[in-house]
Amino acid sequence: MVRLPLTPEEALRGERLGALLRRARGGRSMLDVALDAGVSPETLRKIESGRVATPSFPAVAAIATALGLSLDDIWSEIATPHEDAQVPRSSDGLLASR
Repeated sequence: MVRLPLTPEEALRGERLGALLRRARGGRSMLDVALDAGVSPETLRKIESGRVATPSFPAVAAIATALGLSLDDIWSEIATPHEDAQVPRSSDGLLASR
């Protein structure tokens, strides 16, 4: 299966998800959270670093449960761009390619 390149919005959403999970993890170790969630520490590391910008729903749901986050809260946080995270756009207002 060939993966299509991520859109700028998908990449930014992945970065926001990673940042949210790192904040929620706080002082807990990555290993501790990964074991509680039933995912590999490598999977959690890749999601937190934004290397996996579109993780599977079961992985996100398990990590959210381990961190005490609701999926609604996660979605509202990552789906809404923050003022400091601008999506590059061309002069005509369309998304610019990276």
